[in-house]
Amino acid sequence: MDGGAPQPLPNPDDYSAAATLIPFPRPLPLLRGPIKAGPTDDPSSGPYLLAFKNCSAWAAAYWNCRAQIIAQCESGARIGCSISASSKCKPPWWKVVLGLYSKQDFREREKCEEIEMEACFAAAKERCGGFAKQKCEPAFMNARIEASGLESKLVDWKDACKLISTVCFVDEKSYGIGFWGVDKSWGEFRQKNEVSSLRGKDLLGSDFVDIEEYLRKSS
Repeated sequence: MDGGAPQPLPNPDDYSAAATLIPFPRPLPLLRGPIKAGPTDDPSSGPYLLAFKNCSAWAAAYWNCRAQIIAQCESGARIGCSISASSKCKPPWWKVVLGLYSKQDFREREKCEEIEMEACFAAAKERCGGFAKQKCEPAFMNARIEASGLESKLVDWKDACKLISTVCFVDEKSYGIGFWGVDKSWGEFRQKNEVSSLRGKDLLGSDFVDIEEYLRKSS
C-alpha cells in the first residue's frame, strides 16, 4: 500500500462558469447595410451598395466620427502644449548653472506654464474641430442613405420621377400616351431610373452648404 499523503480534493471554483467560460465582446453593429444598386449606379461596383438605413443613422455616424477624431487630436495637443509650455517657461540656463533658481522662481514657472498651457490648448481645440470636419465631411457627403429610410420631409421621389416621366414621354407616340396616359410612361421611367439610395450631399439642397449646419437645423 502506498503510504504517501492523500491527494487534495479538487476545488469546485476551478470548474465554475467564471473560471471556465471565456467571454467575447459583443459584435459592433454595422453602420451600413447592403442594398441593391440602382440602374443609374456604376455596374462595375457590383449588384449591391453599402448605405445607411436612414438619415438619423447617417447623422449619428457623422457626429461619432467627428467626436473620435477630436478626442485623438486633443490628446496629442495636450502633450504638445505641455512640452511647449515647459520650454517657454523654463528658467535661464545661467540661473541653473549658478544655483540661483529659488522657490519663487519655481512658483513663477508653474504659473507661467498654466497660462501657456491654457492658451495653447484653447487654440489647439479650435483647430482640432476644423481638422475633424475636414476628415469626416467628404466621406459623409458621398455616403449613401437608403431612399426608403428618408424622412417624409424630403423630396417625394415618386412624384418627382412621375413629373419627369410626363415631360420626357408626352410626345412619344410609341408609348401610346396622351395627356392622361402617364401610368405607362411612369412604369417605364421607374424601371429604368428607380432611386434606391441618395448621397449625403443630396440632402443639403441649395439652402445648405455646410453639413454641420444642416445637421444642427435638422435635429
